[in-house]
Order: sequence, then structure tokens, then C-alpha cells
Amino acid sequence: MLSQKYLPHYTYEDYKNWEGRWELIEGIPFAMSPAPAVKHQLISNKIAWQLEELLKNCKECKALLPVDWKISEDTVVQPDNLVICYPLENKPYITKAPTLIFEVVSKSTQEKDEKIKFEIYQREGVKYYILIYPEEKLSKVFELINGRYSKLIDATDETVEFNLKNCLLNFDFSKIWE
Repeated sequence: MLSQKYLPHYTYEDYKNWEGRWELIEGIPFAMSPAPAVKHQLISNKIAWQLEELLKNCKECKALLPVDWKISEDTVVQPDNLVICYPLENKPYITKAPTLIFEVVSKSTQEKDEKIKFEIYQREGVKYYILIYPEEKLSKVFELINGRYSKLIDATDETVEFNLKNCLLNFDFSKIWE
């Protein structure tokens, strides 16, 4: 397509100087504003709290809130909630794939979360990807098996076990809706 030939292609060097919250996917900027809705933030906080509690005895894995994951020079994403099971680098971002990612889906992020990020996370080897739908009180849980995501469960109030390297995490989905 001719128009793509003339579109700018941004890199991490451009991205790190932008004001506000952005994601950069294959050189294309995606604005992350306005700020997430209150319901989105409440659910994300409950996910973070539960992950922190469940991982308190796991020496290898850490729960993080949105942080830059620099996948390449032209791709930087910020998952809502994530778990990494490797030592942090001395950088303002992570460069290795998280083991587990939660994305809280809104109307403005639905296509990106379900399609673009789904493909990126699958390609980059994220073991578990969970899409959270606040309005439906539904969580779609995917596991990477042989390089492809396979749906494990549509969770509403179930507890799902995640095998994170040397730690088992029994996540109770009923606690994020309260």
C-alpha cells in the first residue's frame, strides 16, 4: 500500500521522549489515554495484590504493574499486570518475555488486546495470557502449547493453577470482581 511507504516508523529512541502513556508496535504509536477507567484500575489492583500475596514465597518470580517491555527497537508494550521469573536487568524496562500477562480489556483496547498483543505475546513466548473482561466478569485464560495459545478456561469464579518455573500459583478469579 502506497500510504504505508510514507508513514513514519518510530523507534524506542523516539518513544522514550514522548509525553503521556504510549505503546509502540512495529514502529506504530498507540496512545494509551485517557487513563484506564476506575473499574479497570480496581481490577488491576486486585490482580496485583493477589499476585504479590501468592508469590511472596517464590524467590524467582515477581509481580509487576505496567512496565515497558522492550521487545525490539520498534516494539514496546506495557501489559496491565505481569509476572516475570528471571532476575531484573539494570534497565528502565524489561527485555525478556514475562511468564504470565493479564490485560484488562476495554472497548478502546479490545482489538489491540485480542489480536495484536495476542499475536505478539504468542510469538514472544509468554506462557500464560489472560484477557479480563470487567463488564462480563469473565477471564479468558490461554496457555502457550507448542508455540500456539490454547484456551484453558473461561474463568469467572474459578481458581486456576499456573505453573511458573519453580512456583505454582493458584489464582482465584472470584477475588478480582469483589
